[in-house]
Amino acid sequence: MLRSRKAKIVATLGPASNTYETIKNLHVAGADVFRLNFSHGTHAEHQQVYSIIRDIEAEFKSPIAILADLQGPKIRIHEFENKSIMLAEGQQFILDNDPALGNKTRVFLPHPELFQAITPGLDLLLDDGKVRLHVIRVTATKIVTTVTVGGALSNRKGLNIPGVTLPISALTPKDREDLDFALSLGVDWVALSFVQRPEDIIEAKHIIQDRALLVAKIEKPKALEHLVEIVTLTDAVMVARGDLGVEMLPEDVPSAQKRIIRQCREQGKPVIVATQMLDSMIHTPSPTRAEASDVATAIYDAVDAVMLSAESASGSYPVEAVSMMHRIIKQVEEDPFYSSMAQLYRPTPRESVSDALTAAARKVAQTIKVKAIVTFTETGTTTLMETRERPKSLIMGLTPNQNVARRMGLFWGTYPVLANQITSFQEMISTACKATLSEKVADVGDRIIILAGVPFAQSSGSNIMRVIELEATCQED
Repeated sequence: MLRSRKAKIVATLGPASNTYETIKNLHVAGADVFRLNFSHGTHAEHQQVYSIIRDIEAEFKSPIAILADLQGPKIRIHEFENKSIMLAEGQQFILDNDPALGNKTRVFLPHPELFQAITPGLDLLLDDGKVRLHVIRVTATKIVTTVTVGGALSNRKGLNIPGVTLPISALTPKDREDLDFALSLGVDWVALSFVQRPEDIIEAKHIIQDRALLVAKIEKPKALEHLVEIVTLTDAVMVARGDLGVEMLPEDVPSAQKRIIRQCREQGKPVIVATQMLDSMIHTPSPTRAEASDVATAIYDAVDAVMLSAESASGSYPVEAVSMMHRIIKQVEEDPFYSSMAQLYRPTPRESVSDALTAAARKVAQTIKVKAIVTFTETGTTTLMETRERPKSLIMGLTPNQNVARRMGLFWGTYPVLANQITSFQEMISTACKATLSEKVADVGDRIIILAGVPFAQSSGSNIMRVIELEATCQED
């Protein structure tokens, strides 16, 4: 669907938004990418939602991107005799390998690999940091701690270990089953949780191959130590601020977000900012002013997309949340200051013909009035390279590959369109002209820039740039 903005909206689907009518309304309101959260729901439920999205795609005759978000490892303590306990500051508390139900002095930790990774002096966070423990001694069977922040602790609460690279894969057996299922459906993007190191990306991409593109979720501070390598290896990045904020001080999260965005911009990789963006809209029909400013700040940083989680998945106002995010993005992008901000971290073109031409297309579009930059692409690479430039003109990605068209739905400023394979220079011009007019991207008399590569029908990279003025004859067969 042709939007009046450049940044994209990712909407998570769930109990509040799993019907045909609601998903259609979300798409009309502004959702460009739909997220299937595999932390919740059954395969049958995800398959039903996937089918609905594809039916809506057929109705609108426009590609829609679908993102499958894997749950990742969940490190949790076991259960208590009375379901919960109260921990007091200064008391001793033990995590051990005894599967018996816990009490006010101990609990079972069903993760044997952690007994070697945890060392004295570390701080452990339970229940998203509400309870804090300081490790004083570790044996082969026990982790002895002192409670530094007390409080209630109930069954199966999560455990976080800041400052430690945990000796576990980012893909659990459940994740591998979910990944296999999601790829069999035909999802366009896969989000990998619990990324700690480059090897996590390599492992996931080895499984996925070319069946989907990969989003690395940065939710562990240890990932920041390998940020350059992770961004290099992955296809896109998600700033998962909620999980990231559990193991970091609140005041450190904004600078971490900026650092991740900057690295993605410099490498030309799409970046999504996620978590609690319009959190109050889970229960109310309008956001706080602080939340609106939070979304706006991400847009001023020229991110590719912003994401709604519970707001659209389980909230009372899913369509209103998408509509509000759309309006905030549009308002920011209409601010003259936005264009200068978008150019701050534009990557320096590499010494290649493709980089030179995509950079030149932006400069030409700024010098003369150009309605759209039309990219012909077999793999999406040419289009992605142009999005790195953050041009003021719309980017229209023409491709004969439906999978590529869908994946481009996450790209900043890109309007993906399925088009027939071109085989000649004249066919390139004719197809670009007809597509921009029929899709109402441009009118007769407008100028467009065309980027393509020869030989045609090959992944050869852009080596042609042409400026065309649309004529009425373009509409004729």
